[in-house]
Amino acid sequence: MQPQHDITQLLGRVAVGDRSAADELLPLVYSELRTLAESHFRRARPGHTLQPTALVHEAFVRLTDRTDIDFASRREFLFMASRAMRNILVDHARAKSRAKRGGDRARVTLGPGGPADPVSRTGAETLDLLALHEALEELATLDERKGRLVELRFFGGLSLEQSAEALDIARSTASEDWRLARAWLRRKLDDAQRLAQDEGAT
Repeated sequence: MQPQHDITQLLGRVAVGDRSAADELLPLVYSELRTLAESHFRRARPGHTLQPTALVHEAFVRLTDRTDIDFASRREFLFMASRAMRNILVDHARAKSRAKRGGDRARVTLGPGGPADPVSRTGAETLDLLALHEALEELATLDERKGRLVELRFFGGLSLEQSAEALDIARSTASEDWRLARAWLRRKLDDAQRLAQDEGAT
């Protein structure tokens, strides 16, 4: 693995618009970005029009084309990359939903009961990707740390210990945040599902 200080120096150059630094950075972080992309796609419904490689490159371009983000570390960059991937998938889901006039909304798969599944109760289940995105956005507005914890675990694939380290909090605090965030998301998504069913019945 490339030394952390080399990555940090390149990220600093990227932040001020150095395109050559972006070209140098991609091969150094590609394998980690690919792992993130595959994590997103493991949860996506089969048949998605995007592929992991395309998602990696689109997310990378979105991040490195911006000069308003100062990436403090490799981990911060990967967190932002994971968020960019989620936003890209949501954008595609919205476009598909509009094209179908609201029908066949994209789904995300949870399970079977993995520790980083924030809302599944038992077994595998699917959720509306847009509803999950909107719930996470609201959670982050209400409590930024809990929202970031969910992103790190669910989309970034980090363990509870790794997430606690990334957020600079105690593992016990991360564990309690995770418990509360999961309960909040479950309630929110249950409400969204009931609303969608009510609208479908009318």
